[in-house]
Amino acid sequence: MITDGFIYIAVLVALAALMVGIESKFSSNRFFKFIPGIVLIYIGAALLQTIGLFDNEATESSYVAVKDALLPAMLMLMLLKCDIRSIIKLGPRMLGGYFVAVISIIIGFTVVYLIFNQLYASDTWRAFGALAGSWTGGSANMVALQDILQVPENIFGYILMMDTINYAVWVMFMFWLVPFAGAFNRWTKADITMIDNEYETNEASSDNQRIEFKHIIYLLGIGLFVSALATLAGDNLPELGDVFSATTWTILIASVVGLVLGQTRLSKIPGALDVSNVMLYIIIALIASHSDFSQIAQAPIYIISGFLIMLVHLIIMLLLGKLFKLDLFTLGIASLANIGGMASAPMLAAAYSKTLIPVGVIMALIGSFLGTYFGMLVGKILEML
Repeated sequence: MITDGFIYIAVLVALAALMVGIESKFSSNRFFKFIPGIVLIYIGAALLQTIGLFDNEATESSYVAVKDALLPAMLMLMLLKCDIRSIIKLGPRMLGGYFVAVISIIIGFTVVYLIFNQLYASDTWRAFGALAGSWTGGSANMVALQDILQVPENIFGYILMMDTINYAVWVMFMFWLVPFAGAFNRWTKADITMIDNEYETNEASSDNQRIEFKHIIYLLGIGLFVSALATLAGDNLPELGDVFSATTWTILIASVVGLVLGQTRLSKIPGALDVSNVMLYIIIALIASHSDFSQIAQAPIYIISGFLIMLVHLIIMLLLGKLFKLDLFTLGIASLANIGGMASAPMLAAAYSKTLIPVGVIMALIGSFLGTYFGMLVGKILEML
């Protein structure tokens, strides 16, 4: 078992490098058209954790330090290539996708609770209300709802497993869907002309510039320095209820700085997307290293319920996506803005198109505001059933 923090980080970075190398070498293989390298990183790191390779308690400080340093830096660097005008155009469409996701999650909780009500422990409706707060907002909302709904500790442990295991599989599934965006958008007849134009423009501008050593050191210096300042500011700003925590402030500050700097000459530095993608893959490996699939055997009815809730969510998203001609970008980011929150939505947005990162941040922030109230609504609905 690995207890040394440096070795823990080194193994995860090496795993990410190995998967990227395999994907690059066998890029023409059909397997990698359906299972991108980033998904293999997630699966690989999660399996290493499941077999007990990592001591989470001993390596926790390294996990937190590296993830908290890289996440704001990654977002800031990715946003250097973002045109604010594209966000204004995409905003209403993305908000529509967000509320489609919220409605489908609420329906999912209601339907599954009706089916398995007799198999649950007493007061499970309270626990599901708290979990709904997490899956429409974030962990802070779930903790707040535990106190509001007076969730019993033993049942709260079950929903913590659901929030870990079901969430881990869902994130992996969302990244797995990325290569199918074109086929899905043709099926829904979604108009993604503007998104494609923005993406191609950014890619073209990046491809025409040669990345040099000085560019990489510039980007690392700027990214990590902004991350440090954003973290310092976030730690010293007041927490406002359960929504604006130090982490929320840090991510917001880094995102705003990235958007502002993206309108300056710094946006012309080549390599921002490459450096930020390195950070993205390391963060994915870190998150996956805390996903223990062995817990699936515990409290199976709750784990099964979590997957069924997500199945209902998926079916409704597909139907409404077809009805309103929504693209996979919109639906995927809207889904993770709810179920994943502030960290996952921007990362999935980055896998599709860097222009969508701010929208992912905005939607996740909306969820952090409203998640507690959506959780209370779900709790009230289930109490009445």
